[in-house]
Amino acid sequence: MYVSDSAKSSRAKSVRLARGVSPWLFPTAAAAAATALLTRRDRRWALAAVPLGALTGGMLWFFRDPDRTPGQGRILSPADGVVQSIDPWPDGRTRIAIFMSPLNVHVNRAPLAGNVTSVQHVPGGFLPAFNKDSDQNERVVWHFETALGDIEMVQIAGAVARRIVPYLSAGAKVTPGERIGLIRFGSRVDIYLPEGITPAVSVGEKTVAGVTGIDRG
Repeated sequence: MYVSDSAKSSRAKSVRLARGVSPWLFPTAAAAAATALLTRRDRRWALAAVPLGALTGGMLWFFRDPDRTPGQGRILSPADGVVQSIDPWPDGRTRIAIFMSPLNVHVNRAPLAGNVTSVQHVPGGFLPAFNKDSDQNERVVWHFETALGDIEMVQIAGAVARRIVPYLSAGAKVTPGERIGLIRFGSRVDIYLPEGITPAVSVGEKTVAGVTGIDRG
C-alpha cells in the first residue's frame, strides 16, 4: 500500500521523544524486552514482563514531545497544564503558576523571543507541586531579556519529578515557543509577567506550551 510523504512525516512527528529521557526510558525498555523474551521459555516471567511493558508504554506517553505552531499572544504559556494560581508580586509583577500533571507533555517552551541571560539551578526539597511551600523545591530559574524587559520563569520539581533538564544556557537566543527544557514526570512552572501586563488566563484554565497566550496584549 502506498504511503504518502505527508503521512510518513506525520507518523515521524508522532513518535518524537523529549531530549533527556534516555536514563529513565532505555533501562526500562531493555528490561521489558528481556523479560518478554524470557517469557517464551517460562511463562512465569510474564509477572515481570507485563508490568515492565506497561511502564515502558507509560513512559513513551509521558515523554512525548509534539511539534507545535506558536500561538499569537505576546507571552505564551511555557508549560502544558492547569493554571494553579495568579498572584500579584511585591515588585509589581504578576506570577502565574502552572501545574503539570504526569499526563501532560513535560517539555517546557520559551514564552517569547529574546536572549537567555541566566539559567540558575537552586537546590531544594521535593514537596508536591500543589503544596504552598513548593516554592522552595528543587528548581531552575530562567531570565530572558526581551522586548518587554526581563522575564523570569521558574521550573519547579515536585514529589515525583526530581530532575530538571535545561536544554539551553546563558547567552542563547530563543524564539517564541522554542523548546528550552524538560521536567521529568511533570510538576510546576511559574512565569512572572512584568509590571503593567495583565494576565489573559484564569485559575483552573488549561494551557498549552508555546500556544496559549497568557497576557492581554
